Amino acid sequence: MTALIALFWRDLRRAWGSGAIWLPVLFFLLVATAFPFAVGPDAPLLRRAGGGMVWVAALLAALLPIDRLVRPDKDAGVLDQLAVRGFADEVIAAVKIGAHAIGFGLPLLIALLPASALLAQDAARVETLAMGIAIAVPALASLAVLSAALTANHKGGSAIGGLLVLPLAVPLLIFGAGMLDPSGRGAIKLLAATSLLLTVIGPFAAGAALRGLRE
Repeated sequence: MTALIALFWRDLRRAWGSGAIWLPVLFFLLVATAFPFAVGPDAPLLRRAGGGMVWVAALLAALLPIDRLVRPDKDAGVLDQLAVRGFADEVIAAVKIGAHAIGFGLPLLIALLPASALLAQDAARVETLAMGIAIAVPALASLAVLSAALTANHKGGSAIGGLLVLPLAVPLLIFGAGMLDPSGRGAIKLLAATSLLLTVIGPFAAGAALRGLRE
């Protein structure tokens, strides 16, 4: 248990201490800054389309740092040592998912405030976006760790990993954006159910991928 706690805090320090986590946040803000230039000064159009763009940017920001989630531990032999000590790969994956969810999720929610202002989102829509992204963060972290485990043997495989898990992320985008529609009251329940399903399945899928790295 001590080793797992140490792994969790080390991953969290790696995310915050190295400054690597600010790259996804910066990317998120750059998308929010660039999108108004593409759409133009039409505030109603920007308001309608901006919420969906926030969700797309959040997904891409979650997948951006996957190169550092698994490969460094694989190359350093950390995963092998944990396996030798009897820790299941699914448990290791769950710890990494938790660390990534906190490591990128909290800065992302903070960055949501200036991003929403740039995208002409009013207070009610900002609250809805924050609630939806908070619900989806564990699922996004699960997809990121799964992608990282699947591509750990391939340098520069982050783009491939993103394509592999993109179909699984589509429901999150659909239901997350659906929450912004006044008639989409059931979208939050569907988003929560999808996020819960991906969060539960994530450690098992990522654990199987980690196990494949040693074979």
